[in-house]
Amino acid sequence: MTEGHGMPRRLEGKIALITGAAGAQGRAAAYAFARHGARVALADIDEARVHRLAQDVIAEGGEALAIVADVTSEDSVRRMVDAALARFGSLNVLYNNAGINNGGPTEAERDCDVVRLPLHIWQRMIDVNLTGVFLCSKHAIPALIAAGGGSVVNISSTAGILGSSLSGHSYSATKGGLNSLTRSMAAAYAKHQVRVNAICPGSLEPVMKFGIPRTPERQKMLEANYPIGRLGTEDDVVHLAVYLASDESAWTTGAVIPVDGGFTSTS
Repeated sequence: MTEGHGMPRRLEGKIALITGAAGAQGRAAAYAFARHGARVALADIDEARVHRLAQDVIAEGGEALAIVADVTSEDSVRRMVDAALARFGSLNVLYNNAGINNGGPTEAERDCDVVRLPLHIWQRMIDVNLTGVFLCSKHAIPALIAAGGGSVVNISSTAGILGSSLSGHSYSATKGGLNSLTRSMAAAYAKHQVRVNAICPGSLEPVMKFGIPRTPERQKMLEANYPIGRLGTEDDVVHLAVYLASDESAWTTGAVIPVDGGFTSTS
């Protein structure tokens, strides 16, 4: 798998562990990291989809390992890291991408304001979006230290920077907590040459949640929030992720970076 037109492979020789790999952002990261020369351990709770993704990456010339993992279970996370180390021998990048947004498809399952929010939705959001990052970092960072340093990239959200009536309160709370955890881990592990940064995307295409159609009116309403005039894509996020995973960002740690078409700059 080579980057086109003679472009440099910015992750050559790196070994990256990507959680939530079977989702849209995880898939984009898997392909991009592999094209830039990384060997990738792809972890997801969806066994069929993560195995298909690994096969697709291999078919494009990359080296990939599929791992079935639940980031809310410490035993599962421990096995995930052990599997990556058993296959590749070391670890240089942890891409904490696994997360959930907005609960589920029915009103009783949806994230909302604190007065109406069911406790089990609050707890599930905390378990996946915050405890999951804690557990993955807890078990992967020692491997990064053993490799002489590395990079942790956390996928957060603009909802963790700004309050918004459009984001559920438990989702916003987890992403705000993740931003703080990012800074705390960056300060703690800098002496080990482990960098920790967070990417905060705004709304990404396609705009469709729980059967809500992407009408031209809804599209226009959402795009109006972004000074750059459009919504984001997975590639907009993954380009920054490749930089943060690479040695080019060797002096970047503790950063919480919006990728949002200017949304947070005007709010």
